[in-house]
Amino acid sequence: MCGRYATTTNPAKLAVELDAIDETDDKGFDPNYNVAPTNRVLTVVERHDRDHPEDPAALRIRAMRWGLIPPWTKAAEPGIPAKGKPLFNARADKAATTASFRDAVKKRRCLVPMDGWYEWITDTDGNGKAFKRPFFMSRGDGERLYMAGLWSVWRDRELEDAPPILSCTILTTDAVGDLTKVHDRMPLAMPRSHWDAWLDPDHPAPAELLETPSPQSVSDIVIREVPSLVNSVKNNGPDLLGQVTEQAGQISLI
Repeated sequence: MCGRYATTTNPAKLAVELDAIDETDDKGFDPNYNVAPTNRVLTVVERHDRDHPEDPAALRIRAMRWGLIPPWTKAAEPGIPAKGKPLFNARADKAATTASFRDAVKKRRCLVPMDGWYEWITDTDGNGKAFKRPFFMSRGDGERLYMAGLWSVWRDRELEDAPPILSCTILTTDAVGDLTKVHDRMPLAMPRSHWDAWLDPDHPAPAELLETPSPQSVSDIVIREVPSLVNSVKNNGPDLLGQVTEQAGQISLI
């Protein structure tokens, strides 16, 4: 699964790197080392211009709520969707047939950029007390990861001219390779060579893009233990990715 991640980019930088259009307000996007569900996050989509739909689709950077809100969700109060199951992850093998995601699989696919993601392993201390030990998964070369995602648009239909709420979910798949040592699920990384097909707003994505990737495709992802500071969503900053001291101990992933 993927329930927490880190990202240090911002909309303007991402737009330049990807030759994309920045459609965010560029506010609230300082480096975030402890991104959690319901946070406002950056996504990459490919869409046609609303006023010129005949023009070629272009990459766009959009801000969305992490935790997909199905469009049929009722309003709890004017302009605010009712709370439901936190749909921050979707199984890639079932999304196309799941009511909450199947429409998005057809025409609303996105990428979620991140530096890496966190997972926890339950361990025991010298007194036999259980505790959770966090690990961070990222590319060994330090390059950014782009995870396959789905997105949705929610509007309160009872309010005229109500602003839409954009939300997204990250697709997950069976873990492969060394990643099976920290969790049985992992976010579905989308290699650059598949972006055109995945983001294409005019055609369905090839089914093979939703399949579990090969171990070789994630062989450049490294796993390292990080401080337990990340266990609390209240903590944030680069120290969350610091080195774990010898006194804290190391866990074997063999």
